[in-house]
Amino acid sequence: MADVSDDGGSVADRIDDSEKTSPDELNAVARENALRVERNRRRTERRADAVNLAAVSDDEPLIEAPSRTTSPTPSPPETPSSVDSSPSLAMHSALQNFDIICTICLYVHRGSLSALASTCRIFEGPALDVLWRNLQSVEPLVKCLPSNLFGIEKGHIALRKPLDAKTWNILRKYTSRVRSITQLDSLAIIKPLASLILSCPLAPALMFPNLHRLKWHADETHCAAEFLRMAFVPTLLSLDVVIYSASSIFLSVLSSLGTLCPQLQRMSVESRSPTDDSDMVLKASPFIAQSISQLHHLQELFVWDLGNQGNEHLAQLRALRKLWLDLEPSSVWERRLHLRSPGFRDLDFLMFFITDLEHALEFLKSLQVIGSKSIQICFIPTRPFTSPSATLHQFFATLGKICDHDNLVSFSLAECSIKVNAKPDVFTPLYPCRNLTQLLIENGCNISMTDKELCQLMRAWPKLEVLAISRFVSIKDTAIPTFHALISLPRLCPALTSLTLVIDTTLWHGINLKSPSGGIRNQNLKNLVLGNSPVDSPAQVALILNGLFPNLKKINLNCWYSAPKKFLLQKQAAMPQWEAVNFSLLSFSIVKERCTE
Repeated sequence: MADVSDDGGSVADRIDDSEKTSPDELNAVARENALRVERNRRRTERRADAVNLAAVSDDEPLIEAPSRTTSPTPSPPETPSSVDSSPSLAMHSALQNFDIICTICLYVHRGSLSALASTCRIFEGPALDVLWRNLQSVEPLVKCLPSNLFGIEKGHIALRKPLDAKTWNILRKYTSRVRSITQLDSLAIIKPLASLILSCPLAPALMFPNLHRLKWHADETHCAAEFLRMAFVPTLLSLDVVIYSASSIFLSVLSSLGTLCPQLQRMSVESRSPTDDSDMVLKASPFIAQSISQLHHLQELFVWDLGNQGNEHLAQLRALRKLWLDLEPSSVWERRLHLRSPGFRDLDFLMFFITDLEHALEFLKSLQVIGSKSIQICFIPTRPFTSPSATLHQFFATLGKICDHDNLVSFSLAECSIKVNAKPDVFTPLYPCRNLTQLLIENGCNISMTDKELCQLMRAWPKLEVLAISRFVSIKDTAIPTFHALISLPRLCPALTSLTLVIDTTLWHGINLKSPSGGIRNQNLKNLVLGNSPVDSPAQVALILNGLFPNLKKINLNCWYSAPKKFLLQKQAAMPQWEAVNFSLLSFSIVKERCTE
């Protein structure tokens, strides 16, 4: 029933039947509609039965503004049928555009989405889509059901009675909107949810028909199997699972992944056993390998060393492009067979997580070839390396034999928890990789390097675009190159765009400040990080750098914000010097720009 004004009539009744409607009258209609929308929202919140949002009988229809050219026709009786069928319920024509409605819902605060869905049927579907699209827990799947379905038995939540058809339909109304599920922590609700799923009369594909991403890190492995069986649907594209215990039921569900989710593109399987991780790796690996062998659309994979048989399955995945391989479990396998597996021929990216250099070396020897374009290595030792330099040299020697020399374009030592002392010749086996464009080793090795050795390294890889050798070193204990090696860089690596290197900038005597490299310049270098390089003559340093890299506007000093604590005293003395260098470089750049105008 429409509210009336003080004189007994509604705002619409006071609009005359003239040919034109004044702006004041239109504004009055808009204000009246806004009030009715607010009253409708409050009525909705007061309804006792809020499960079926479509059961609306007392909502006020919005007033449609009279035409400016024709006389207004009497509005129809305010019945539920007229409310449902009228196409002009929206206060503004933009609200009749479905795309605009969806965009509005995307920007509504998550805590207000349920109220928005209850306010108006126009917003109900889009608001619920946004509210249920990405679940950060499985808890809402239980909370949306009647509370009398569950009770407490022996201190735990338990299912008291089965769901009827109407309740299943309500649940499916929400689950059909879910695109991703993330469960990071254990919840008391997981066990009753498993019981609920077991009684579900629907096929898995009908419960979550649009699920694309699933991340399950809860340690309720024994209860998760039932839910995962329902969540493994043909539409699933990304799966991230952490295994805490080798439950036979859980592993059986995982082994069927290739059949249940044939379109899976990204997969991560991690082991975190609280007791003996090696036993679980041995038990779970055959099940994981079985499921992976059937995933012919898999493009990205994070997994541990699955043993000879499992790695052979990995080698047969032609669609696989990115592989993160944890070699820590390599120690649980017996010595590798003399028969070498084919290796990885079609990868774009390969990363090894190494806790033991000896086991990693043995793993590499079991492969025939690594055809990846990019290789990263991360050292995370669980115990000190024995003879690290010698073993590291063998590791790179083996890697140099099996990598595709023509295909490898990037090699890096990623963020490592410990740095290994090494000499530049450790990378000699990679010299045949003449197409290498990126070499990033400052995070994994402490390299002592002379001028001659730096020139030899740059001469081996003339196509280098990014070179990062060192950021912070102990000057007293480590040999570092000087400007005399750096002046060869424009000639040896003309495509270089980024350089991270500690050099001794105090040894510049004998260098022609006007033309440091004999007229050869690198026009591409835009990023230069010199870390804790010694400096005592900012003006001369700026002249040499400007002569080598004319487009360099400043030295990147951001590395000092993350410098190790032992270098903080050096920072206080060095920063003013490097800021003076940057001031000179900026001045040179301004002068060049003005000269070209």
